[in-house]
Amino acid sequence: MRINSKVLIIAGSDSSGGAGIQADIKTVSSLGSYAMTAITAVTSQNTTGVLSVFSISPKEISKQIEFTSKDIRPDAIKIGMLGNAKVINAVIKSLSKIKVNKIILDPVMVAKGGTRLIDNNSIQILKEKLLKRVSLITPNIPEAEILVNQKIISKDDMIIAGKKLLALGAKSALIKGGHLNSKITYDVLVNKHSIFEFKNKKIKTKHTHGTGCTLSSAIATYYSCGKSLKKSCENGIKYVNQAITYAPKYGKGHGPINHLNSIKIKKIFR
Repeated sequence: MRINSKVLIIAGSDSSGGAGIQADIKTVSSLGSYAMTAITAVTSQNTTGVLSVFSISPKEISKQIEFTSKDIRPDAIKIGMLGNAKVINAVIKSLSKIKVNKIILDPVMVAKGGTRLIDNNSIQILKEKLLKRVSLITPNIPEAEILVNQKIISKDDMIIAGKKLLALGAKSALIKGGHLNSKITYDVLVNKHSIFEFKNKKIKTKHTHGTGCTLSSAIATYYSCGKSLKKSCENGIKYVNQAITYAPKYGKGHGPINHLNSIKIKKIFR
C-alpha cells in the first residue's frame, strides 16, 4: 500500500490501546498515512478508568517534535492530551519553529471514565495562546462547555459555542454532539464563512473509548492528504461511526472501537 502523507501526533499514551497515541497511530495507519509521535504523558488505564498519569518533561516533548520534524516533515499535526501549562507553552514554541500549517487540536480535558486531565490555568493558556495557531479544534460538548463557559443542550447551543470559539481566535470549530440526549447525532462545523451540520443515527453502545482521539486523527489524516477541512470532517465522522459499529466489545467498561475496520487483510495466516 502506498503511503499518502505524514502526520505528527502530539498526545498522551493509553496503556489499554483504545485512546491516545495508540488510537492515533492505528487511525493514521489504517487510513493510509505515516504516523509520527511526540508523547506528552504515559497513563495507566483500562476500559474502567485511569489509574495514574505520568507527565513527560516539556523539554523532552519539544525534542520529540522538533527532531522528528527536522528529518521527516509532517504534512499535518494532530494535538491531543497536553496536561499542563508548561507542556502547552513548550508545544507552542515548537510549533513556531517547525511551521506546519495544518493543525488539528482535540482539547482533551476529561477521560471517558471522568478523570480530569487538565487544570484551569492550562485551559486558559490553551484558549489564549494555542487556539489561534490551529486549523480546527474538535471539542465534545463537555469540553466546549468548559471552553466557552456555556451550557449546551441543543444543536443551536452547539452553533453558538462554535461561534464563541471563533471569537476566541479559532479558525474553525467542530462541536461533537454525541453527548446530547437524542436519537440523532449532530456534529457542527463552524467557520467564519459558513456552518455545516453532519447528521447521523446515534449508535447505542458503551464501547466508545477513544472516539475523540480517533476522530481528530482521522480528520488530520484526510486533511494532510489534501482534502478540504469540511470533507476531512465528513470522512472522519464516517470512519469513526464504522469503527463504533464494529467495536470488538473488549473490557468491562467503555470498550475500544475498531480502528482497523477500513482494512481488508488478504493474506491467509496458517
